[in-house]
Amino acid sequence: MTTSRISLFLFLGFLATTLTGCDAIAGIFKAGAYTGIIVVFLIVALLWFIVNKMRGPRR
Repeated sequence: MTTSRISLFLFLGFLATTLTGCDAIAGIFKAGAYTGIIVVFLIVALLWFIVNKMRGPRR
């Protein structure tokens, strides 16, 4: 396992332990429904980007 993957897993583990789902969602939707939709879309896009980077180049 490469150093970048270990760093990524540590970062995701840190996020998973510090952010509780209910608090995060409540904070997002307190700002407004459209803001919440945009933030959720950005998070999904970021996760998709990270997963594609972890897979490596396509051949």
